Amino acid sequence: MTQDTLTLYKLIILHMLDRVSFPLTQAQLSGFMLEKEYTNFLTLQQVFSELLDTGLVSANVTHNRTYLSITKEGAETLHFFNNRISPAIKQDIEQYLKENELSLRNEFSIQADYYRASSGEYEAHLVAYEKKIKLMDITLSVPTQDTAATICDNWQKKNQEIYQHLISQLF
Repeated sequence: MTQDTLTLYKLIILHMLDRVSFPLTQAQLSGFMLEKEYTNFLTLQQVFSELLDTGLVSANVTHNRTYLSITKEGAETLHFFNNRISPAIKQDIEQYLKENELSLRNEFSIQADYYRASSGEYEAHLVAYEKKIKLMDITLSVPTQDTAATICDNWQKKNQEIYQHLISQLF
């Protein structure tokens, strides 16, 4: 694997992050790269690691997802080297983002995480965003880690129903 090839993979990731107004998960970025057969899983993990180590992307880890965002340094780097990404690859990226925008955005818009509180109980933290505006932010204290994990999973599946129920009850 040449350094030029790794550089291209990094630029593709930076370009994708630059083209959206919300963070993308490592899984979403991997899905694109692997679906298009640009690289393999192990090389992609190296690319993510190097992007994070050099500060070109930042990571926010919640529950079982790592959300990546392009940093100012990453945007500047992309600006200088954007011409190294072929028009065909850019077209693949645009098509992928267009076809998957709703599902990509929804994955960021609904977040759930849990952690052990100082009281010894677990707290499930549930958030819903719309266009970077926080619609709802709920923290529930529960006795077990399994219960907190179940709440987080159900929030991912039933967030719209829960939101609508709360709104109907509160207004």
